[in-house]
Amino acid sequence: MIRELEDRAWMTEAIAEARKAEQIGEVPIGAVIVRDNEIIGRGYNLRETNLDPTAHAEMVAIRDATERIGAWRLLDCTLYVTLEPCPMCAGAIVQSRVKRVVYGTTDPKAGCAGTLMNLLQEPRFNHETELTSGILQEECASLLTQFFRRLRER
Repeated sequence: MIRELEDRAWMTEAIAEARKAEQIGEVPIGAVIVRDNEIIGRGYNLRETNLDPTAHAEMVAIRDATERIGAWRLLDCTLYVTLEPCPMCAGAIVQSRVKRVVYGTTDPKAGCAGTLMNLLQEPRFNHETELTSGILQEECASLLTQFFRRLRER
């Protein structure tokens, strides 16, 4: 119960990051990385802004966290992200040794934390990540649905 309350609180922070993306016309996806009850990395989608296909929320948050702590290993960290990680982000999560991933809503087109495949818990890799899904799912899904609805109306 306590863990679920904490997950909801941190996912609220990831949603705040997603809203930053939305404000600049990016697809509203946000992420935060938490270690010892403190956010050490933040990120939101910047693909269009930076003209960078790797500027997903998770990648931006991982870069922020590793710079902040001065190490590439994110051991004992939890990554909260509003949308299920894609294959690229799942690979970066495994490579950076993130202990746990919590995501809001599934991604039926690219989800690699259980929807299309599960790269985060692939036993043949040298690291497996704990996984929790569906935290604040409706709010995370609504952000995306409303964004694309407004885009189609234009």
